[in-house]
Amino acid sequence: MATHKINTVWKGNMQFESSNPGGSLKIDVAEDLGGNSDGLRPKALMLSALAGCSGLDVASLMKKMRLEVSDFFIETEGFLTDTEPAVYEKVIVTYNFSGENLNEEKLTRAVDLSVEKYCGVMHMFRSFAEIEIKIIFNK
Repeated sequence: MATHKINTVWKGNMQFESSNPGGSLKIDVAEDLGGNSDGLRPKALMLSALAGCSGLDVASLMKKMRLEVSDFFIETEGFLTDTEPAVYEKVIVTYNFSGENLNEEKLTRAVDLSVEKYCGVMHMFRSFAEIEIKIIFNK
């Protein structure tokens, strides 16, 4: 069984440093919550993990399908509940592709494969939030 082990160390006040197999990052909260606003927010990191997981899938599939894309980015927006603790109840993931020779059908297939089959973070999110997928092609 594969595992991930992350060490997260308190750095004082409301700041932590969290290790990851690829590096480390600072976690903090906004000043109005007692932090220094000098680090990433935990819930927003979940959205980054979602976009990163799916983005890696799509980038791999673009390479395998030999698709011409000059620019690719993912915008991920999470909507929190009004209850405590606030959790994501809906997430909109928008895939943006730019290029002169975009193969919209194959790019849509690459996104669908990530969303439906490959991205484990997407599957985890589905257990607690509604997921909406959008794809935008800019030629």
